[in-house]
Amino acid sequence: MKKNKLICIGSIGKPRGLKGEFFLNSYCNPPENILNYSNFLIEDNKIINFKIAYIKKVNKKFYSKIKSINNIDEIKEYTNLKLFIKSEDLPKLSIDEIYWHELIGMQVKDQNSNDILGIVRALNNFGANDCLVIEPSKNSVDNQERLIPFIKDIFIKSIDDKKKLIEVEWQKEY
Repeated sequence: MKKNKLICIGSIGKPRGLKGEFFLNSYCNPPENILNYSNFLIEDNKIINFKIAYIKKVNKKFYSKIKSINNIDEIKEYTNLKLFIKSEDLPKLSIDEIYWHELIGMQVKDQNSNDILGIVRALNNFGANDCLVIEPSKNSVDNQERLIPFIKDIFIKSIDDKKKLIEVEWQKEY
């Protein structure tokens, strides 16, 4: 994992009140995990000396305030900007766990045929399961883009983060 790699964990939502507060959209899973972080960075460093004063939770929503912003007109300018943390600020995982962002760029190989299916371009959730979006690479068996459900032990057989390889049980005809 690269040092200084940034992870998007939220965005500035619509203003709340008149004193510069805003609704905070958490991209964490579960959303409450956003409360565990404090060293936020803002998209394109749009705010000099950016510092979050606080994050509060009310019912299922979060609201927050930036220290240097004290009115509704100022915060409106920053609506929809993304908030990041450095990857080294993420909690350490156990040996058999991996963060989704670490899967992007990994090569995907069918365990049975040894066919290279492509590389992971993204992860999406379409409701039932998280899915790997696999795009063809120069070593791919064909030029098909694939969606592979991220279901361990059924479709996802192994993940080797050192080799940047995901072994799957997924026929190229799917």
